[in-house]
Amino acid sequence: MGDLKQYWFVIRELTGREIKRKYARSYLGILWSVLSPLLYMLVMTLVFSTMFKRSIQNFPLYYLAGYLFWNLYGQISNSVMTVLVDNRNLLLRVKVPKNVFVLSRCYTALVNFLYTLLAFFPLVFLSGVKPSITMLLFPIDIVLCVMFGLGVGYILSILYVFFADIKYLYTVFLTMLMYMSALFYPVEQVPAAMQMVINNNPVYCYMLFARDTMIYSTFPTKDLWIKAIFWAVAAYLLGYLVFRRRENEVMQNI
Repeated sequence: MGDLKQYWFVIRELTGREIKRKYARSYLGILWSVLSPLLYMLVMTLVFSTMFKRSIQNFPLYYLAGYLFWNLYGQISNSVMTVLVDNRNLLLRVKVPKNVFVLSRCYTALVNFLYTLLAFFPLVFLSGVKPSITMLLFPIDIVLCVMFGLGVGYILSILYVFFADIKYLYTVFLTMLMYMSALFYPVEQVPAAMQMVINNNPVYCYMLFARDTMIYSTFPTKDLWIKAIFWAVAAYLLGYLVFRRRENEVMQNI
């Protein structure tokens, strides 16, 4: 929090640079943050809505809510993983805490996520979902997912400095994680052993939290609250501890 307050201007400038670089050659620019999840939702709805029509109420929103949180986690952890190596020149020349660069990547992913909500919220209400008090819990879900992704990102950023191949292994892991998060299928239709794995998958917890509060207007269960908070706090504290203990070794290997 000290780094965040003291270097907020630097974080904003780095975030602006990342967003401009990402959409530098695109005519639509950041509008793709809105269009991309909608296109994915359209394709997945055409492919799977008939198959799971009886099992999943309001399949397009079910998929979109899951995709947004899986993508939020993936963007944070993936982008934070390479941040120290990508900014090696700045780290050598500028006396700024390394954590500032990590937070800027996290903030960039969060900004992209907030743009996707420009598509999500209108679809929620156009689909006939009525405003509910449970929707007030949605920001909590976002914060917890960001904390979890940032915690994992801290660990990955240190590992990537010493073991660059972790980037390719993590890409495979993210694909596996997507299929283990019930992104486009109902959990009830898989074997009991797989249900147990999915229900204890942190990313699925944040997906389920969003679906309950935003689509089905139900309060998350006590068990879901415990899992969502535990994974977020545990991942963040562990990741930050690893980062702070090993960050001084980074400059010798970067």
